[in-house]
Amino acid sequence: MDGAEQLSGGPAAAVRDPKLFEEFYRRHVDAVMRFVARRVDDPHTAADLTAEIFLAVLDSAHTYRPRLGSETAWLYGIARNVVSSERRRIAREAERDLRLSGRRLLEADDIVRIEDRLDAESPGRRALAALVRLPESERAVMELVAVDQLTVTEAAAALGIRQVTARVRLHRARKALREEAESPAATTADSAEAKAPKAPEAPLAYVVGGEA
Repeated sequence: MDGAEQLSGGPAAAVRDPKLFEEFYRRHVDAVMRFVARRVDDPHTAADLTAEIFLAVLDSAHTYRPRLGSETAWLYGIARNVVSSERRRIAREAERDLRLSGRRLLEADDIVRIEDRLDAESPGRRALAALVRLPESERAVMELVAVDQLTVTEAAAALGIRQVTARVRLHRARKALREEAESPAATTADSAEAKAPKAPEAPLAYVVGGEA
């Protein structure tokens, strides 16, 4: 991540000054929206979660440590917690309609803009779906490194784990995905799909590449 993104005083300074916070928001909102758009496919949910992430910054600003990674990596750690909380909330709801209550109304232009972002991040959502069978600890590192493009150091900071632990988990995840891609079942499926038009993205290839 670009070290030029760092704000003098960091997020802690931003939350004390409305002007600095607006600058912080404008600098990072696109990256945060892309992170969310890789995980949800509804524009209202994407808008709500993006807003919640920046609200969470107000409570978490004191936890940012520049030596552990960029502001973006730190924000991704917060974003991951917010998205996970939303998933748990939805799972607990008895009625899907409850999700509509209390939502702010989006202007037509807002919906179009967010839908465009959701479309652009659809390969990322497919890649994340390809990781679903990995253990949670390994999937978390793989998501941040292979899909969200953090360094291993930044992913470790975002998840609150040691770098060596992150590297071990990333290695295990890539090994498991390679074995799955090379399994007889996958080979048979590839042969069957060879006769059909190829999709523009190959989710497993999207995440397996690279070195731990």
